[in-house]
Amino acid sequence: MNRHARLLPVLLLTPLLLTACGTEKADTGRPSGSPSAAAPAGTGELVARAREMGTAPELVHVTEAPGFTLAQQSVGVLGDDGFSATWVEDGTDALLLLAVERGTITAATCPRQPVGGLPGEHTTCERDGDAWYRTGAGRHEYARPEQGYVVRVSAETDAVPRDVLRAAALAAHRPDAAGTDRLPPSADPAPTPPVERGDLPRYGDGAPRNHVDEGG
Repeated sequence: MNRHARLLPVLLLTPLLLTACGTEKADTGRPSGSPSAAAPAGTGELVARAREMGTAPELVHVTEAPGFTLAQQSVGVLGDDGFSATWVEDGTDALLLLAVERGTITAATCPRQPVGGLPGEHTTCERDGDAWYRTGAGRHEYARPEQGYVVRVSAETDAVPRDVLRAAALAAHRPDAAGTDRLPPSADPAPTPPVERGDLPRYGDGAPRNHVDEGG
């Protein structure tokens, strides 16, 4: 699939994510590990757009943190069929990265999974409810294992406080399909037909002739 075909579903999916983000609070008060099951991903447009983008629909998640806004251009596929998006803090430009990929994380595997995916970096792990608080390479992260995948919310350690990171991780959930009827179709655009020009000769390409007589 060419770059344009992959980019279009991403841009069309973003308004739905913005709509879903606006309906949730950063600290929902729900038990850790439960948000994903509470709001299952919708069918129809959301599923079609996620698949066109190359992301598994069940891995599409949204979150919210006070003062942070979704960066529309950041929404995209992660790895084989995962999902990622970035939220930017107003005024400071601090970044919250949401990443959802297949797999799991346990006490045994947590130290071997570097924060930010940087190989060779030391990672410390601390259990926090049903999630893991992880630090390493100047970043910190909350990793929340779900059935068959892991939801991660990370940021630079000095840029985003731990409590903000934790609230965003607990608030991460699968969006519903509300509002998809207001979005344009997600199908790939029709190919543009070639332009007919009337200034070219019937034969040849109309290039100037280089074979001229002496002195010409």
